[in-house]
Amino acid sequence: MNQLFKKLTFAFMALSFAGVASAAEAPDALIKRLSEEILATAKTDKQIQSGSQARIQQVVDEKILPHVDFQRTTALAVGRAWRDATPDQKTQLTNEFKKLLTYTYTGAISQVSDQKFEYLPFRAAADDKDVVVNTRVVQPRGEPVQLSYRLIKSDSGWKIYDINVLGAWLIESYKGSFATEINKSGVDGLIASIKDRNAKLAANVAKSGGKAVSSPSKAGEVAK
Repeated sequence: MNQLFKKLTFAFMALSFAGVASAAEAPDALIKRLSEEILATAKTDKQIQSGSQARIQQVVDEKILPHVDFQRTTALAVGRAWRDATPDQKTQLTNEFKKLLTYTYTGAISQVSDQKFEYLPFRAAADDKDVVVNTRVVQPRGEPVQLSYRLIKSDSGWKIYDINVLGAWLIESYKGSFATEINKSGVDGLIASIKDRNAKLAANVAKSGGKAVSSPSKAGEVAK
């Protein structure tokens, strides 16, 4: 699981450096564009290479939001409890989970070196509104890392809401720990546990002098 999340952090890098996509852009074209932009940017930006959290966060804040449906990701990870959560609880859950996912991939952005993407054949009907785009990352050493992106079509274009790394979907990886925390202390307890984890990660960034730090090594750590 530790290796899975190390690879997952790299998968999420691909979401962080995109320009605003056209609503008419096909989902596979969107993923290809994002992937190529992240590699090009990470290989040339000196601040990113040095691990500057401020620079990475700036890029994330400016570029990631147009392409990711964080509320859908959070709702699916929380599961049945989402339906009974208050509007304020839903807002807090989405915001805190977004922060946690940001830590998950920002810690890996500065590690990009000689990787490249390969894009597998895209199969979907013209009227499909929920699709999967399959890719893989080819590394200088080791086997290619299989990556799949799940996207849903919105009025403003395709939005990414889940990622699969080597057979494990991000949402499913968090469902178990979220359900355990909700059963123990309710939705407010889950919010508190994610806030606590984010606070610890923020403290680690401060200790590192503003450089990106490692994210949780496994999904279960969010509830600790």
